[in-house]
Amino acid sequence: MPRFVLRVLVVIGVFGATLSCGPRARGGAGGAAADPPQLAAISEADLRRDLFALAGPAMRGREAGTVDEMRASMWLAERAREAGLAPGGDDGTYFQLWPMRRTHLAPGGRLELGGGALRMLEDVVVVTPTTARGDWPVLYAGEGREADVAGVDLAGKAVAVTLSAPEGMPPLGRELSARRYATLAVRQRAAFLTQRGAAAVILVSDSVADGQFDNIGAGWARGSYAIDRPFRDDGGQTPPPPPTPVLWLRRRSLDLVRRPGVRLVADLRTQSFVVQGVNVVARAPGADPALRGQYVLYSAHQDGLGVRYAWEGDSVWSGADDNATTSVALLAIGRALVRAPARRSALFVWHGAEEVGLLGSTYHATHLTVPRDSIVAVLNGDMIGRGAPDTAALLGSQPPNRNAPALVAMALGANARVAHFAIDSSWDRPTHPEGFFRRSDHWPYARDAGLPVVYFSTLLHPDYHTPRDDPDRIDYPKLARMARWMYATGWAAGNAEGRVVVER
Repeated sequence: MPRFVLRVLVVIGVFGATLSCGPRARGGAGGAAADPPQLAAISEADLRRDLFALAGPAMRGREAGTVDEMRASMWLAERAREAGLAPGGDDGTYFQLWPMRRTHLAPGGRLELGGGALRMLEDVVVVTPTTARGDWPVLYAGEGREADVAGVDLAGKAVAVTLSAPEGMPPLGRELSARRYATLAVRQRAAFLTQRGAAAVILVSDSVADGQFDNIGAGWARGSYAIDRPFRDDGGQTPPPPPTPVLWLRRRSLDLVRRPGVRLVADLRTQSFVVQGVNVVARAPGADPALRGQYVLYSAHQDGLGVRYAWEGDSVWSGADDNATTSVALLAIGRALVRAPARRSALFVWHGAEEVGLLGSTYHATHLTVPRDSIVAVLNGDMIGRGAPDTAALLGSQPPNRNAPALVAMALGANARVAHFAIDSSWDRPTHPEGFFRRSDHWPYARDAGLPVVYFSTLLHPDYHTPRDDPDRIDYPKLARMARWMYATGWAAGNAEGRVVVER
């Protein structure tokens, strides 16, 4: 669709949605929209300065559960304090601390295939950390689909298959990235063969997955993370069994697993320990005493992927777009709201550990630092500084993801008045293979707290989750427009006569 036509349709939709949200409309978020007074306070220069600091080499990629993430958290808290934002965390601080359990393979484990040792990350990735000891015959089962294993007893065998295109997905291309292809292919085949009773699963890359082995494997080799909830034996309960070992191999191992008589020998153990998770939380008090106890929550994640293997000579995965862009945008919005507050207050949350499973936002959504009923809207941003200059996405704007039509109308209205982006709606569709709506920090607020949400993004790009996601690749004029768009949306929610409510 031509971009001009799409813009016209968006403006028509905004006009109609705004008319339906009058002061007494269901959703209760009526009131005249007006441009916020401090748009000029959100400057490219400030965003650039902050981004080069937060995504610079000194922060070492801000990996979850490391001192590098804690250093970034301290930096954000100090910038929030300098901006005039009040502490919003626990015990009068800017921090909400929570226990995060990390589980990974213990050193000294052993994997042998056909009598030869498999080297971790060089030859193999163990997809999920597990404790396993066994010596199993290898059964090669083609692509490991239903037709390949029908009538075959998989019990007591290490079932080896060649990865192929994931089921139910479009062809590899614009909508299905090579990274998503590989991730889905691994998880689909592993789940199917595990359910069929395989003692171990060996997944050998096809040509597409082989090109993603280093990138994805670098993350999976770090293990699994979770909010720590210790197992409690209440009498007669036993911990769940360890996961079936699932091994992902490079394509060069295909001939080996197809040889007759090959065996897999495994001796794997895990280590588990608790590290400190952290969210940074700050407040900008509202100007209306009657509404000051209500909050518009601005959301970002401040963690990245840390220091990993070198890519074109760079081993720091800086995470400039993902997601230092929104982190510094929240600082800029905070400065604007300190200078000229909305009627309602603003709550700024920089979540930790998003990259390992939305853990910081999940913890905050279930341990809110303000009363749940005081939050009128959640505005989340993730990756807001790349892509085509005049295109952006607003996720949660169409069914089934949309849970607050009045908030969507505010966001679209703010775009029409302030940012003027052509809206790419394709990534908000439930059929999109990336499943993008459920992959960022607004999702726990909708899922666990039942709060109204929208999600701002400029979507994925070729440097996503690589060391090339650096500050010098950010489109700073676009980043400023995205920050102003979030600010204008929050200003509308913060000044509306009635509060936004969730509708399904």
